[in-house]
Amino acid sequence: MSNAIESVLHENRSFPPPEEFSANALISSEEQYLQMWTRAKDEPAAFWGDLAQSELDWFHPFDEAMQGEMPETKWFTGGKINASYQCLDRHLKTWRKNKAAIIWEGEDGAQRTFTYQELHREVCKFANVLKKLGVEAGDRITLYMPMVPELAIAMLACARIGATHSIIFGGFSADAISDRNNDAQSKLVITADGGWRRGKEVPLKANVDASMEKSPSVEKVVVVRRTGADVSMAPDRDYWWHELMEGVDADCPAAQLDSEHPLFILYTSGSTGKPKGVLHTTAGYMLGVTMTTRWVFDLKDEDTYWCTADIGWITGHSYIVYGPLSNGATTLMYEGAPNWPDEGRFWNIVEKYAVNIFYTAPTAIRAFIKWGDEWPAKYDLSSLRLLGTVGEPINPEAWMWYHRTIGGERCPIVDTWWQTETGGIMISPLPGVTATKPGSCTRPLPGVVPAIVTEEGEELEANQGGLLVMTQPWPHMLRTLYGDHDRFLETYFSKIPGCYFAGDGARRDKDGYYWVMGRVDDVLNVSGHRLSTMEVESALVSHDAIAEAAVVGFPHELKGEGICCFVIPKGDIPPDEMKEEVKQHVRQQIGAIATPDQIRFTNALPKTRSGKIMRRLLRDIAAGKESAGDTTTLEDYTVLAKLREQDEG
Repeated sequence: MSNAIESVLHENRSFPPPEEFSANALISSEEQYLQMWTRAKDEPAAFWGDLAQSELDWFHPFDEAMQGEMPETKWFTGGKINASYQCLDRHLKTWRKNKAAIIWEGEDGAQRTFTYQELHREVCKFANVLKKLGVEAGDRITLYMPMVPELAIAMLACARIGATHSIIFGGFSADAISDRNNDAQSKLVITADGGWRRGKEVPLKANVDASMEKSPSVEKVVVVRRTGADVSMAPDRDYWWHELMEGVDADCPAAQLDSEHPLFILYTSGSTGKPKGVLHTTAGYMLGVTMTTRWVFDLKDEDTYWCTADIGWITGHSYIVYGPLSNGATTLMYEGAPNWPDEGRFWNIVEKYAVNIFYTAPTAIRAFIKWGDEWPAKYDLSSLRLLGTVGEPINPEAWMWYHRTIGGERCPIVDTWWQTETGGIMISPLPGVTATKPGSCTRPLPGVVPAIVTEEGEELEANQGGLLVMTQPWPHMLRTLYGDHDRFLETYFSKIPGCYFAGDGARRDKDGYYWVMGRVDDVLNVSGHRLSTMEVESALVSHDAIAEAAVVGFPHELKGEGICCFVIPKGDIPPDEMKEEVKQHVRQQIGAIATPDQIRFTNALPKTRSGKIMRRLLRDIAAGKESAGDTTTLEDYTVLAKLREQDEG
C-alpha cells in the first residue's frame, strides 16, 4: 500500500521467560493466555462481566455488563460501586489491614509509611473535610501537588464522596492551571506550599495564586505544608490541610455511585488548541486497572512494587494508586528526581526497600545509560524480579542494557503500550508466558483486539507498518472529552470508522508481535518512502558513542523531507568528523534511504517534565523556524537556545 509506513528495523533476538518465573506466575502458559484472549474477543460481555462480579466489590449488582457499540459503549450499567472502597475498605476485612499500602520517600530523605488501615483513616478524614468545604458528588476538584502521600489521599477522598478529580502535574504554569480549572469548572483546588525538585523548591502555591485571577469557578484552596516556604494565604479562601484535619471524624462511608459515574478528568495536550480533558468513569476503569496490574506485573502479596512515574500523569493514576491499591499491593512513591543528590538515587531506593517490581520510562533508562554502569553497580539490585517500561517505544539497545545491567539477565521485561485515553495497559508481554523481543510490546492483553490498517481502513499483512487501531471496546477506555463530545468523536473515531485510532503507527510481525513505531505525525516522508522516526533513533543509539537521539523531518527540496538527527553522545561533544561516521552507521543499520541529512550533537533535548521529547520544537529548529505554540510543559528553556546556536551537520 502506498500509504503504509515502511518498517526498517530488524530485531531477531528473543528471550523466553525464566522457567522459575513461569512456574510461579499467575498466568503461566500459552494455552491459558489464548483461552482468556479468545473468550474476551468472542464473548466480551461474559468475559468482563464474570471478572467484574468476582474482582470488584458492589453495593448493588449491575444489570448488564456491556451496552452499546463503540464509541458509545457503557459498562456494568445499573451497578453501584466506589473506587475508594475498592482500594481501601475491602482490604480492612482481611489480614491486609496492617499491611503497608504506601511507602513514601521524599527527595530530602524523609520517609512515611501508611498501612491500609491508616490510609483508610486519612482518606475518610479528608473526605469529611471536603464535605465541610461544600464539595458534593459531581463537583470537579483540581489537584496540583508534589509527589506526597496527601496527593493519593486527596484522590481517594474525592472518589469516596463522588467528586471528580482533575490532577495537574506539578510542573505546569499558572496559565495551564487556569485553563484546566476553567474547562472543568473546578470548585476547589488542593495544592502545597511547594515541592522539591533536584534540591530546588517548586513554587506550587505561588502558581496557584497566579492562576486564581483567571479561575472564577474556584471557591477555595487547600494547602499542604511540605517545604515550609512562606506563602500568602487569602482569608476565607485558603486553608491549611493540617489545620482542617484536626479533630475531624474518621468515619465517612463511601458513596454508592453509578458504574459510569465520572471518576476523574485528566488533561492531555492537544496538537493544537486547548488541552483535551480525557474522562474516565468508575467501574470499567477500576476493573481494567485492577486486572492489568495483576496480569502484567504478576503481582504477589509479598511484592514491593515501584512505578517511578508522577501521579500527575495517567501512569501514576493507574499504576501507583488505583491499580496497586485495588489489588492490596504495597506501592512505593518517590517525590524527587532520579539524579538527586546523585545518579544512584533510584538504585539506592531499590536496595533500601528491596523493590521487586520496577516500572519506568525509556527516557529514564537512556539517562541511566548516559550516567554510566558504575551507578547501578554500587547497589544490591538482587530483590528485583520484574522490570517494566512505559511511555514510548523502547529502542532495542536500551532494552538490552536494562535486561543486563538492571535485571541481571534474570528479570522478564514488560514493555507496555497504552495511553491516557486507554486508561490502562493494552499491549504487553505476560511475564510468565511471553518470549520477549527487544523493542516489541509483543501481544494484546485479553479484551484488546487491535489491527494494523491503511489510511483507508484496509488491514495490512505481517510486517507492513500502518495505523494501530482498536476494533472492540474495552471497559477502561475513555468515555468522552469533558464538555466536548464532538471533539472526542472527531479525534479518536473519525479516521477509521468503527475503530478507535490511537495516533500511533505500528507493525505486527509473523509471530503476531506488535512493534509500535511512534506517533503517526512522527513519520518521515523521504523521497516517497514513509519511515518511522523511532526506527532511525534506534539505529542511532545502537552506536557505541550515542546515549540518546531524536529524529525529525525538515523541508528538503529534492527529497520532500530530509532527516535531521539531534544526538546526545555518551561523553563530551565529539568532533565534526564523527558526524559522517554516525551517518554511515545509520546507513549500514537501515539502508541508504534512511541516511541522515543532518547530525547535530547536543548535551540535552527539549523535553516535557514527564520526559517526553518535544519533537514539534525540534522540527521548528531543523526547519530554521521560530517555535510557535504551547511550550508551558518544557522543562528547560535554555535547551532551545543552545540548539539554535549550533551549526548544521
